[in-house]
Amino acid sequence: MATAARSSPSWHVLLDLAGRRGALHQRLTSALREAIRDGRLPLASALPPSRALATDLGVSRWTVARSYTQLAAEGYLEARTGSATLVRWAPDSAQRTRTHQLPPAERTPPRYDMTPGRPDLRAFPAARWVEAIRQAAATAPPDQLGYPDPDGSAVLRGVLAEYLDRARGAAAAASDITICLRAAEAMTRVCRALIADGVRSVAVEDPGWRPLGEIAAAAGLGVVPLPVDDQGLQVAHLRAHPEVGAVCVAASHQFPVGAVLSPGRRAALLGWAKDTGGLIVEDDYDAEFRYDRPAVSTLQGMAPGRVFLLGSVSKTLAPAVGIGWVASPPRLTSALRAATPFPLAPPTVHQLALAGLIESGAYDRHLRAARRRYRDRRRAVLDALASQLPGCQVTGAAAGLHVLLWLPGGTDAGQVAARAAQRGLLVTDLDRYRAEPDPDHPGLVLGYGNLADSVATEAISVLAGVIRS
Repeated sequence: MATAARSSPSWHVLLDLAGRRGALHQRLTSALREAIRDGRLPLASALPPSRALATDLGVSRWTVARSYTQLAAEGYLEARTGSATLVRWAPDSAQRTRTHQLPPAERTPPRYDMTPGRPDLRAFPAARWVEAIRQAAATAPPDQLGYPDPDGSAVLRGVLAEYLDRARGAAAAASDITICLRAAEAMTRVCRALIADGVRSVAVEDPGWRPLGEIAAAAGLGVVPLPVDDQGLQVAHLRAHPEVGAVCVAASHQFPVGAVLSPGRRAALLGWAKDTGGLIVEDDYDAEFRYDRPAVSTLQGMAPGRVFLLGSVSKTLAPAVGIGWVASPPRLTSALRAATPFPLAPPTVHQLALAGLIESGAYDRHLRAARRRYRDRRRAVLDALASQLPGCQVTGAAAGLHVLLWLPGGTDAGQVAARAAQRGLLVTDLDRYRAEPDPDHPGLVLGYGNLADSVATEAISVLAGVIRS
């Protein structure tokens, strides 16, 4: 309806007041505002006289007049004495596509979720987490219930300092730990602190976790990809890039190759940092999950003055918890905290809940159970791959939540992933994590963290069928 200069029964459909909250005039105001915003009442449309609309809708004239007055004050309508009330605001094209309806249901979840880096979401310790939040909310002092401390809860920072020292061999003081909204926010702060310290370019692993480089580039840093092999980052390549002032590395378990940085390269990387004054950003993303031996300790514990240590609970609990952290070199802690004028911090109650889980031992118990579950699931996946794809090599340490499957030369890994998705199996082309595609060395990154145990063998059977076809 382009105009509405006279009363029309169509208003009963156009202005659906059912299901809205508030007094009648508020519901009418909301319905009119929504009709203007989504373009059903276009610019310059004339609204019916208040008496006519009141009759159509079965409401009082006062209700309509009050709604018109409110929307005129907000700038949506223009009311002139002796003239029709006109729409004076129009959405742009992007707004016109918006809807206040709930989005349509997501497509049916895949039967076989082998997305890399995703933990077992079915095993999230919901009851323990709810109890930890309840306990935190019940016992938190009143001064802890204000706006979150931008540096993070002092309680959680203290608990994390002890945990990282005990479980990861770190050497981080609570005063140098900053709590962030996931590790991505921590990386954003680190990049800004690096720029403040004079760094202009960072090196990243290739292949590697792409978001780290993307965050660095978005912050204004140059990004230099360095190759990775079965011993981890090829540190020797750093000498050819004197412009690099910092290096991002997953030393305990490289993603996606799955290598552990060898002792010689750990020493070489620390030597580079010492000789050049360079800095290291250590992504400690899934080091809690090592299945054949204890995980190697952090680089940060060996050189706390040179290393930013990034961590989160996205792999150990769930990404939805939204808690990450960074342990920074003491001289750069102030710069890191000043780098973001409006830092994103998790809710204080959630921070206190995590501190309570760790202190009570529930977090360690959850990790022990998760290690057993992932170890067995990894073995089932490897056995199925050996049986059904004997010509394909599988690499990666017995750790983490993924393995790397190398495909026969000439295979289009992207096409394999696409066809697998059509059959309900999610896998990822290795090229997604490379700086440049490498068709001569095709591979798939297979995550098993969120793969149901009962379908592991079946999932590999589907993958084998796609590859053979």
